[in-house]
This record gives sequence, C-alpha cells and structure tokens, in this order.
Amino acid sequence: MTGLQYDKSMRFGLFFAPFHSKRLNPTYAFERDLLLTEHLDRLGYEEIWYGEHHSGAMEMVAAPELMIAAAAQRTKYIRLGTGVKSLPYYNPFIVAEAMAQLDHMTRGRAMFGVGPGALPSDAKMIAIPVGEIRHRMEESLDTIVELMQGKTVTRKTDWFDLREARLSVGSFTEPMMELAVTTIRSPAGVVSAGRHGLGVLTLGPMNDAVLEHHIHNWHIYEEECREHGHVADRSKWRITLMMHIAETREKAFADAGWGFPEYVEYTHDVVPAPPPIPRGTPNPAQYAVENQIAIIGTPDDAIREIERVRQKLGGFGAVLLFGNDLAPWSAQLRSFELIAEFVKPHFSRANALRAASYKDVAASIGDYRQAAAGASNAATDAYKSRRE
Repeated sequence: MTGLQYDKSMRFGLFFAPFHSKRLNPTYAFERDLLLTEHLDRLGYEEIWYGEHHSGAMEMVAAPELMIAAAAQRTKYIRLGTGVKSLPYYNPFIVAEAMAQLDHMTRGRAMFGVGPGALPSDAKMIAIPVGEIRHRMEESLDTIVELMQGKTVTRKTDWFDLREARLSVGSFTEPMMELAVTTIRSPAGVVSAGRHGLGVLTLGPMNDAVLEHHIHNWHIYEEECREHGHVADRSKWRITLMMHIAETREKAFADAGWGFPEYVEYTHDVVPAPPPIPRGTPNPAQYAVENQIAIIGTPDDAIREIERVRQKLGGFGAVLLFGNDLAPWSAQLRSFELIAEFVKPHFSRANALRAASYKDVAASIGDYRQAAAGASNAATDAYKSRRE
C-alpha cells in the first residue's frame, strides 16, 4: 500500500460513454441521459463526461458537445465534459473553436477531455489507419493548446493544414478551459498530458496489478510535468470505477444481474481491449467483485473499496463512475442517490463538523443532563413558591 500523498476532498462524477442496451429505444435513451444529468446535478455530483463513439451500438453518443449544450440548459452546478473527443477525426482548429464556444455558453462549466478514439471500427469508416491515430492525437493536441492559449498557429501535417489560424473568440475560462487526456495502460496519454500540464483521466479496472500500472504512469506524468515546467496536480487526476450499490448486497447483486450479461458480450464482440470477464460466466457480477473489476454491494462496501484504491494510488482528485446500464433504470437512480447520501460525504468530509459536534456532546451528556434536570427542578420550585 502506497499511502496517501494527496488527502484533500474528493469529487464524484460520471464517465458516461454511455453503455446502453441494444434493445433500448435510442430516442428515449438520449432523453434519459439528460434526465440522469439533471438528477446528478440535484444530488451534488461535481461532473459528468460524455463519450464519443460511432459504431458498436451500445456506446451511442456521437457528439459529446451536443450533450453538453443540451445539459447546460437543464442544470445549474454540475460541470460537463467531453469524455472524450476523438481528436484524430477532426481538424483541430474547428474542434478548438467549438469547445471555446461551449466554454462561454456554459459560463466555464465545460471541460475538454481528449483521446485518440477508442474503437478501431470508428477509424475504419473514415479511412484512418489505426496505427496513425496516436500521433494524430498528439499533433492535434499540441495545436489545440496553442490556439486556446491565444496563439496564432501555422502548421502543416500529413492530415491538416492551418495558415495563421487563431480562435475568433477564445475561452471563457482564464487562462484557458480545463483539458484532460485519457490513459488506460500505455504511458502515451500521461506523456501528452504532462507535456502541457493537463489533467489525467485514467480508465480501466481497479485490481491491484492494474493499479500498479496507474502508479507507474503517474510517475511518468510527474517527470513530464517537471521537464516542461508544470506542476503535477493530483486534484486533476480522475479515476474511473464501475459501481452499483443498494441498501443490501443481495439487492445490489440482483440489480446488477439484470444488465451485466449484455455488457460482457459487448466487451467480447466490440471493445478492442481484452475482455475482463470470460464469456459465459454464470454470475458475472460476482466474478467482477471477486476479481476487483467492479464494486457491487452497499455504501460501506463502496467506501472500503474506494479507500483501497485511494490508498494504493496515493490520492487523486475525483472518482468517476462508469455509466453502465448494469441495473434497471430505477435501481440506477437509487444507486446514485445512495452514493451521494452516504459514500460521497465520507470522501468530501461534509460531515466532519457534525461528527465532531456529536462526539463532543455525547462525551459530556451526563453533565448536560444533570444541568438540564437542575434547571427544570429550579423552575418547578420557583413556580411552587409563587403559588404558595
């Protein structure tokens, strides 16, 4: 166990690809995504990140900036991010212009998460060789950062050509809107983030072996930050976790059994990363817990497992829950409520003063009761004296 190097209040949010059943009405699915955003806003979640995918059926948001624009009109507080925008698919100038506009339209609530694109099937349809997407992302990110810093950029690559390009408006947020780079196992994402001093969005399961990779990548990020004159800020490190909780473990596992089998099939049929759960596993929810892939149980189980991850990694700024339809809609809403009610306060220390007050009063309750009884007796005696 590493031990905490960063112990400040932790934020909670949702990393929302989203993963929706192939059977779900797509028109309703988009509306339900916005309803969930409103729900999280009321519950006090700090952020939500919408994904971008163009194939595979289940991860069905194609334009995260459209989700942000719609959600911004229906929420008050929650921050809204692209989780993530696939940079190799677009001219970087156009992407920077659109995100800067969103920064203004949301009054600084928009966040810009970037990545190379998760599905090779997406890249194939627009004739981009998968082997090129990483260097395209880096070239695009370098350009976008310069543009958002207010610079004029002239740059020609093998896939875009900019001539004295500069943003027409620029960011609302000073010095520029918040950017974050995704990373899974390879160090490429943290290298890009460290070069520009950006945030890190770490994806993947939470078993001890994977956490060791995350620690290694964070050290690379710190080195890159130092080399380029930036400070590695753990508050900008976000960790994704798959989670569903209920009032009892039995209910949580029953809920998760509803949607887990279809998600397992999707990881085998569409997702390029190695499937975390074998196809045909009789109880995938139980397998996921036993192999530290997901947190399924009660609020206390969630606190214990998040604390394990936090201690192992040395601390980070935010937990982002994976937006999987593991449970029926009503059970998902209840899970988010329970996390907000009982899990989130533990890591934000929202009840620290209340706990101290309770402890102080309980320690002196004998004296308080004696004083209260004395005051009551004195009032009774005074009343009797007046009557007499």
